[in-house]
Amino acid sequence: MIKDIKYVVLVGDGMADYPLEELGNRTPLDVARSPNMDFLVKNGKIGLASFVPPGMTPGSDVANLAIFGYNPKEYFSGRGPLEATNLGVKLGRDEIAFRCNFITQENGVLLDYSAGHITTKEAHVLIKVLNRYIKDDSVRFYPGVSYRHIMVIKGQLDDYLKIDCFPPHDIIGRKISQYLPKGKASKKINDIMKRSCDILKEQDINQVRVDLGENPANMVWLWGQGKKVEMPSFAEKYGIAGSVISAVDLIKGIGRAAGLIPITVPGATGYYDTDYAAKAEYAINSLKENSFVFVHVEAPDEAGHNGDMRAKITAIENFDRLIVGRFLEEFKDKENVRILVLPDHPTPLKLRTHTSDPVCFAIYGHGVAKDEFMWYTELEAKKSQFRFENGYELMDCFIKKEKI
Repeated sequence: MIKDIKYVVLVGDGMADYPLEELGNRTPLDVARSPNMDFLVKNGKIGLASFVPPGMTPGSDVANLAIFGYNPKEYFSGRGPLEATNLGVKLGRDEIAFRCNFITQENGVLLDYSAGHITTKEAHVLIKVLNRYIKDDSVRFYPGVSYRHIMVIKGQLDDYLKIDCFPPHDIIGRKISQYLPKGKASKKINDIMKRSCDILKEQDINQVRVDLGENPANMVWLWGQGKKVEMPSFAEKYGIAGSVISAVDLIKGIGRAAGLIPITVPGATGYYDTDYAAKAEYAINSLKENSFVFVHVEAPDEAGHNGDMRAKITAIENFDRLIVGRFLEEFKDKENVRILVLPDHPTPLKLRTHTSDPVCFAIYGHGVAKDEFMWYTELEAKKSQFRFENGYELMDCFIKKEKI
């Protein structure tokens, strides 16, 4: 840590992509108007980092844990417990937390991994229904945000950990029967998922959604299971206090597990309509008392999963203008700040899921020497020799090195 420096990490989840024929073999980052991220590159450094270790699933859980500076091979125990941590769900030694999506299935095909991005209010009603009708003392559902929730189950810890589960956003348009959880203890998990279909289809909320032409939440999908999170605090690693801003329980959960303060921002939705400007203002305000802030924006990733090119480009431009631009407006002429901008992983539009490819990052501010690059794009980053094969080492460089 360098004394009296403010450290800002800005994550556009899933911003990185592959060249697209319809964009003239350019990526969304190539064509998006991003003058502020370009400014960081022109006046700082661009590089490449791999946040998903070989052999690990390229999820936001693994990748963001690495961005925070934690080796996923050592500290990752599953997505579910990280989200449970933020929800205040304390896991016992004999308990496992599963991520629980509300999804839409039709004729045995997974149609929508988010049940039409069901509202949090609607989802909380349905979580209560599940707890009422799935009468099992070893199972409990906990409400989160929109389609993202948690199920905790007791017993058979080792067997539940070994179940093979599939993220629902990876199997859009495919037959559910081929991707149900597999393993020694999977029968109970599959039974819960199948029972949820009968329970949820009878709910008035879902009938209203259908009448309005929206996808109903007619099934739960269980995945991302893990045991209680145990990791050293961010303060122990880096000697500074800080906060985390995100609409996503996963990111806030990582922050909370690391001893950082999750800040709730009104209007932060985790989707295209999130209040970018409010996130920036709350983050800047947090730096009056703390030295570190981590701001996460989910919208580019959601656009990637939806295969929505225009929405992804718009999300990148909003991130640049309303998040990165606001921080530059506040700190560009000050000597006591470092800014790191990056995605966690690519979410290519043509694949509609995450990949493990290295991603481009830009560092600007105190002690950062300018290099010769001009644009914040994947191609520019590939020309740079500034690289981290172990992406979790980037945070050490960002915070601890006097000169970069």
